[in-house]
Amino acid sequence: MALRALPGTMVTASGLVLPVEPDPAPAEPVTRKPGRDRYLDLLRAMALVRVVIYHNFSWTWLPLVFPSMGVMFALAGSLMARSLSRPAFGVIRSRLRRLLPPLWMFGAVVVPAMILDGWGPDYDGHPNWWWGHLAFWILPVSTPPFADHLGGFGGHLPATWAEQIVVPLWYLRAYLWFMVLSPLLLKAVRRTPWVTLVLPLVLSAVLNSGLVDQSGRIMETVTDFTTFGACWILGMAYHEGVFRRIPAYVAPSIAPLLLAVGFWWLQQAPVDQPRIGPDIEAVPLAQAIWSFGSVLLLLHLSPSWEKWPRRLERFNGVVSLLNSRAVTVYLWHALALVLTEPLIEPLWDNAFFYTHLRWLLTSQWFPLIVAVPLIVLALLLFGWVEDVAAKRRPRLFPYPRRPKGQRRK
Repeated sequence: MALRALPGTMVTASGLVLPVEPDPAPAEPVTRKPGRDRYLDLLRAMALVRVVIYHNFSWTWLPLVFPSMGVMFALAGSLMARSLSRPAFGVIRSRLRRLLPPLWMFGAVVVPAMILDGWGPDYDGHPNWWWGHLAFWILPVSTPPFADHLGGFGGHLPATWAEQIVVPLWYLRAYLWFMVLSPLLLKAVRRTPWVTLVLPLVLSAVLNSGLVDQSGRIMETVTDFTTFGACWILGMAYHEGVFRRIPAYVAPSIAPLLLAVGFWWLQQAPVDQPRIGPDIEAVPLAQAIWSFGSVLLLLHLSPSWEKWPRRLERFNGVVSLLNSRAVTVYLWHALALVLTEPLIEPLWDNAFFYTHLRWLLTSQWFPLIVAVPLIVLALLLFGWVEDVAAKRRPRLFPYPRRPKGQRRK
């Protein structure tokens, strides 16, 4: 009589019954836990503060210490990968709804101000192009138009005030294209993560080899992708759990090498202002490599805080405020810095300030001190647009409050 194999066993030719190990279940992709990650919130807040400080002081070493643009793109990429668990079309539409209204509010103030100061169809000598390019203030697939030099409202503002305050708009243009490409990028990350990560850096090397003409609106968008695409994709890979599937020593071993290569390439680039030194934000390939290495290290060290550590609880209010008003702070901080000039200039004619506080008037910190209340004013006047865009109840100042009866520790 032949022996029958029971479930989980097998019968050999000699008649022995042996147990059989069950097939391992297929591994599922490891993704980030739902809910806010306070470490990522802290990085985003630090990136915003660093942008404001950099635009005030123009310290070229500051982007080396903390490459905030790479950090912001990486965090946005991680958040986008998380959102793409839903249908892609709905996610992109939702992101556009959150991105565009703050831009429209900014344009509703800036564009009429430029027109009042002398900007118009004849400014560039191409009236038809001028009207057509205004559409980029509605959908920034390319850089919205602006005036290089104006009258400064009778000399009260610098002639380049418009050029200075529209500097942040490039980020919105790049964010829009990254967002649209995210469904394809996420598929590529899941199939070939390392090839997808390296591809923008390779393209950046080709683009900055001197063999490619980088002029034109299309090349602006291509430059954005090659410079910060690796950071955006790295944020996606972080959310998809790629870091957990590699040995812990890989990221901290590769990151210093990338930083060294990025810094070396920066030193090889020509310097426009020898007294200031090389500026990494003027060398796209160096910025791409340095940002990638820095973000790789920051995400590797990520502690994934569901709650604040005790020592950082005191910063919860400021960090939460900056995260809930990130687009408003980023768009309006440059205008706040420009407006400090007409506010500080009359103080030189004041006898008390000129005699006793001349050190304050000449300090680079004074414009930043004056700009902070102006940024807060912008939050009060325009920040509620972010709530409306996100379909939340509008709030003038979303600073989190402690529950009643709870005291500060």
